[in-house]
Amino acid sequence: MMTKSDTLPTNASPSPPRRARWPLILTVVGLTAILRFSVFSTSSLSFGGCHFGASSTLADEQLSAGVCPQESPIAPKEHDALWNNLTSLHATPAFRKRAAGQLGNAVRIPTETFDGMRPVGEDQRWITRGPFVDHLRITYPLVHKNLELQRVNTYGLIYTWKGSDASLKPLLLMGHYDVVPVAPLSADQWTHPPYSGYFDGESIWGRGSSDDKSGVIGIMIAIESLLDQGFAPTRTVVLSFGFDEEAGGYHGAGYLGPALLERFGPDSFAMIVDEGAGFSEMYGATFASPGVAEKGSLNVDLEVQTPGGHSSVPPAHTSIGILSALIVELESNPPPATLGLATPGYAMASCLAAHAPALPRPLRRAILRAPKNEKTRKQAEELLFAEGMQGRLIKALVGTTQAVDIISGGVKSNALPEQAVATINHRISTESSVNETGTRDVDLLASFAASKFNLSVKAFGEVLSSLENAAGTLEFTAHNELEPAPITPSDEAPYALLAGTIRTVFKVARADKGKGTEGDVKEKEIIVSPGMMTGNTDTRFNWELSKHIFRYGHMYWEGSGLPAGIHTVNEHLSADAFVEMITFFTTLILNVDESREI
Repeated sequence: MMTKSDTLPTNASPSPPRRARWPLILTVVGLTAILRFSVFSTSSLSFGGCHFGASSTLADEQLSAGVCPQESPIAPKEHDALWNNLTSLHATPAFRKRAAGQLGNAVRIPTETFDGMRPVGEDQRWITRGPFVDHLRITYPLVHKNLELQRVNTYGLIYTWKGSDASLKPLLLMGHYDVVPVAPLSADQWTHPPYSGYFDGESIWGRGSSDDKSGVIGIMIAIESLLDQGFAPTRTVVLSFGFDEEAGGYHGAGYLGPALLERFGPDSFAMIVDEGAGFSEMYGATFASPGVAEKGSLNVDLEVQTPGGHSSVPPAHTSIGILSALIVELESNPPPATLGLATPGYAMASCLAAHAPALPRPLRRAILRAPKNEKTRKQAEELLFAEGMQGRLIKALVGTTQAVDIISGGVKSNALPEQAVATINHRISTESSVNETGTRDVDLLASFAASKFNLSVKAFGEVLSSLENAAGTLEFTAHNELEPAPITPSDEAPYALLAGTIRTVFKVARADKGKGTEGDVKEKEIIVSPGMMTGNTDTRFNWELSKHIFRYGHMYWEGSGLPAGIHTVNEHLSADAFVEMITFFTTLILNVDESREI
């Protein structure tokens, strides 16, 4: 059996993996949607042999006391007049129309990123970024007059807005201005052409309107407006805009991160905010879920080699047959998923239990009682990991996953295949590691291959067994390794500041939409919970810069879905949502500027 130290080298510096074009993001928003379709759908249910009805409300309140505490809304105080002026400006039809027009203009510049693009200077497809960079320079003259611009790897952008107090750690705001390509066969299915940037009075239409040109343009508009009002920051603000996030960020953020580290040093930023999940109404409450963690990733290739020959005299098992058996063994023994109490997954579930009034009571009580002992934790786990799609999604959130995504072997129908290869993609739990994940594959399959098929085994460069008269070899190869991201603490000042900012902006954006009754005021409340992403953002290149990294886009998500049309047909963003995003960036910059606790 292999030990953890026997498999993947601990001193390796693995390259981050490519990821899906839109990572599956499971936050409180997603989790509530998953649970919405569970079997617990009535107001009076039984669990563990006990009956829970309206009489247990007081007990529920006692269980949830102190769970997932909420920060008070935070609004600028020193700059309250400026903030009030800007939020009043944001509420005007003229500002709304102007902001929508600026986002539409940005959408009209196609900046598509394709998989497998060669380095900048070697691939002509990068030149689409040039017009966008020029567009920013022309559209935001005050930003370019007052902020220092450093261009990295030609199209990566670092803007530095120097503050008056160099002793304060800067704020880093991130975004990316590349977009996924529009499939030619679907172009005619769009309500408005995909690069029209059309504004119909309600929404801005086109690729990138949500992901992530709205983030980049929202930041630029916020800063241009602050400069127009004469604001000069006390704390330095840094912007980092990548240009290939949709293919892993290797040429953009992969260069920007090291450049920032060289300029500012490790642990140099007070907090980092990049794109991520937004907020949604679920189970009688509205939840925002800034991502405080990301899962890791590892691809493992299984390569079986056996002697070739004519297929008219086959052995009992060809290399393809052996590989197939190894895959069956792997899939028959998936990594176990557990609801660890110290994980972001449990933090998310506990916030639901504490603040979602319509959450099924049996599930609420199981979650809240989970810390009491192992039995109640397992009960919560069993409910959350129920059979069906919802169970699969929750397991994918909290556990390490494995998926056999690529397989190849054989070249001719009458020739025995000398080689067969399968690629297993792992998404690694926050409680695990690249080394532990690779070791598990070896422990599961190496002895199986040796005893059942008489194969010699080599794992990650080390010979584990070399059998006499072996029928062939099995080799494990690791690539695209990425450790799980460090978990951002949610009990420290940066998280509190972000949460308080979210709660303020949410209420301000709805201040003119209610009737002023107590019920209307309550509807303007938002619950902020730690969230988690199973995919990866450009922040993975910036782990050394701060331990306070948040993946959050202040944007409404309809139910369990992603923002409208993201990565598919009819991507669009409402003008109201875009203005609220601008208000969020404005408020965050001012709140961070005033804070002396971060």
